[in-house]
Amino acid sequence: MTMTAMTETTPDSYVTSAESAATPDRAPTGSGQKGAPPIPPLQESKTGLETGTVGNIEARHPFMIAEDVNVYYGDNHALRDVSLEIGKKEVIALIGPSGCGKSTFLRCLNRMNDSIESARVTGRITLDGKDIYRKEQDPVALRARVGMVFQKPNPFPKSIYDNVAWGAKINGFKGPKSDMDDLVQHAITQAALWDEVKDKLDESGYSLSGGQQQRLCIARAIASNPDVVLMDEPCSALDPIATLRIEELMQQLQSDYSIIIVTHNMQQAARVSDRTAFFSVDVNDKGMRTGRLVEYGLTDKLFTSPQHEETEQYITGRFG
Repeated sequence: MTMTAMTETTPDSYVTSAESAATPDRAPTGSGQKGAPPIPPLQESKTGLETGTVGNIEARHPFMIAEDVNVYYGDNHALRDVSLEIGKKEVIALIGPSGCGKSTFLRCLNRMNDSIESARVTGRITLDGKDIYRKEQDPVALRARVGMVFQKPNPFPKSIYDNVAWGAKINGFKGPKSDMDDLVQHAITQAALWDEVKDKLDESGYSLSGGQQQRLCIARAIASNPDVVLMDEPCSALDPIATLRIEELMQQLQSDYSIIIVTHNMQQAARVSDRTAFFSVDVNDKGMRTGRLVEYGLTDKLFTSPQHEETEQYITGRFG
């Protein structure tokens, strides 16, 4: 993959192995600072990337770009030629039938597929103009900027406080205890959990309900001050009330982060996302499945007037 670089800025209390260097291939647009002026409303525009996907794959203020991404697990071509852009402070939903590569693509965005020995990723994914698969990229430093929340709540066997503090420490936090206390409180507050746990921070994360555990995992993910939060079906194991809390939380977090969510719940995608990507799957004569991005665009437009027949069939329940 092509190697590029840019200067990264991190809070004073963080030390990462990410390097600063030359000019990016594509200059980022918009401001990357928390508290920056709000991004104007999303609008459709003509796409400039070469792709077979219909709709509009371009973001108004792109800072993470996937170009011709392919994923292989051994001989199985799991995901084919995915290109799209991710803009600042937007929620993107990835929908499609089981086995179409939604979670596989999500895991590419912070190199979680690195842990799978047979996995191979080709193409190019950049974050602020820097290829995230370049040799000198530290995956831990990348995951500080691109956090992840998994399908099932996975708190560590630690106290509520230490669960969140770990998210900062593993990514290089080097501040005094008072700064860590403030960071933990801020992250838990952002995750809409503070009022429920402020008097029991020393208790185990396992003592919380399922919905609370998932919000604790979100607090842990945002404790490292990321740019992007990836969520892989974060509500699939939760009841409707806990699901609503997570959806409301996503809307609140959008003012500070970009969020990419994989969901099988099309109503959820319609409620929470600005843009939606619909993936489908081809199955060859050997039963091997290859996912592909069929359509990508503003959520309201995709759900009310899809441009591709497969998208219409999926959202109307005729397959998938």
